[in-house]
Amino acid sequence: MNRFLLKIWCLSLLITTGINSYAQDDMLCVGYHWTPDEANLKMKEFASSWHDRQTWENRADMIREGIIKGMKLDQMPEIKGNFNAQITNTREFDGYIVENIRIESFPGFYITGNIYRPSNPKEKNPAVLCAHGHGENQRFKETRQYQGAVLARMGAIVIAYDMVGHGESHQVTSHSIPVALLLQTWNSRRVLEYLLSRPDVDPERIGMTGGSGGATQTFILAAIDDRIKVSVPCVQISAHFFGGCICESGMPVHKSKNHQTNNVEIAALCAPRPMLVISNGNDWTRNTPQIEYPYIQKVYALYDAEHKVENTHFQAEKHDYGYSKRAVMYNFFAFHLKLNSGRVTWSPTVSEDFVTILPESQLRVYTDDNPMPSDAIMGDDAIMNYLNLK
Repeated sequence: MNRFLLKIWCLSLLITTGINSYAQDDMLCVGYHWTPDEANLKMKEFASSWHDRQTWENRADMIREGIIKGMKLDQMPEIKGNFNAQITNTREFDGYIVENIRIESFPGFYITGNIYRPSNPKEKNPAVLCAHGHGENQRFKETRQYQGAVLARMGAIVIAYDMVGHGESHQVTSHSIPVALLLQTWNSRRVLEYLLSRPDVDPERIGMTGGSGGATQTFILAAIDDRIKVSVPCVQISAHFFGGCICESGMPVHKSKNHQTNNVEIAALCAPRPMLVISNGNDWTRNTPQIEYPYIQKVYALYDAEHKVENTHFQAEKHDYGYSKRAVMYNFFAFHLKLNSGRVTWSPTVSEDFVTILPESQLRVYTDDNPMPSDAIMGDDAIMNYLNLK
């Protein structure tokens, strides 16, 4: 199933299931909630609600609170440390190392992924979270392996981890668990905190990137957690499209009784931290240079940080995280995370030729010798009962 069909399926599932008992349907903004024309007018309406840094920050606080309360993040258990990290199958390649990792998200719920790290690390290294979008076994795809290996060879410690219900994340019944947005945000935060707990990671140089649904995870975590210092959301930020899957728009993070916002403003909450917005001409980001990016620039201007936000638009390209999009991401992270771009070759842009593409079997955390932990909470009902959300 291609990504567009998968998004349509998720959207139909979102509608036919009535979302969930934790959300008010009239507060949900699902999929193509507005037309592009309507969104254009809405962006002007939003812009008229603030006129300086203080009035923007008042609005930003309201939007941030809407995200946290809308996804019920404030009801999650307070967990510090206790990652119970298990790292297996360490392999060294041309300038980088690959490992399989499992960490505990909350008691009995696990995050599976892969670490890519430099062969010759420094005492303190930058780190990057790589979230992926919709599609089967995306963590194992070449795109993720290229991203991890190139960034690692340039000096970053990278974790590519599974979207809830995909890859090896099989504790949920399916990706359509009603609180998928909450679980993914919580998992991303736990990956971030795990990286920050490592003595070889520089807490002032933490980046995050993802394409499509992975971009949603990226701009949401960057919006509510300023420990993400640099972000690169790819092919997702749209004024009129709110995300077509339950993991993006299945909980009321865009609207409450007190406010209305969209993904453009959520992404703008990253200001003044560096952000690269990647867009293309073949999906809902086709208007980014004219609509979404100018709004974000105005927010950054309030902090005199216009030079810290960029948009690279590929008008002739489609919805993916292909090589051309990865290349601009590499350069952006290299500059803002102070990576060593001299460790890779250029022909004329960053070469990925050195990367060894591994089969899925070698990237899997769970094997016959290393099965899922016996205390794993299994099934949507068991997970929902454990969380006990109001």
